[in-house]
Amino acid sequence: MRKATRNGKTKRASGRVLTSRQKKELATLAALPDRQIDTSDIPELPPDAWKDAVRGRFYRPVKQAVSMRLDADVVAWLKKQGKGYQTRANSILRQSMLEDTKRA
Repeated sequence: MRKATRNGKTKRASGRVLTSRQKKELATLAALPDRQIDTSDIPELPPDAWKDAVRGRFYRPVKQAVSMRLDADVVAWLKKQGKGYQTRANSILRQSMLEDTKRA
């Protein structure tokens, strides 16, 4: 993975700056049309290879710390079910969000 720094230099995910030779090679590869890319060593999978595929299995949303004021009885109800009340609250809100987006 590459990213631009403040001074415009391109860095690798490791933090090291790419050399001009590496930048030139990446630009050459990016300009290459898909039909000219040799994929013979990685043949396409047959359609049935995807029949049990699950989208988003390893998706982990970025967490954001927030401060909320909730009714005391709601917090007590969440805590009564044991450890992980914030995770449960997030799950309840996510389920509601997904149901709402399906309706829209």
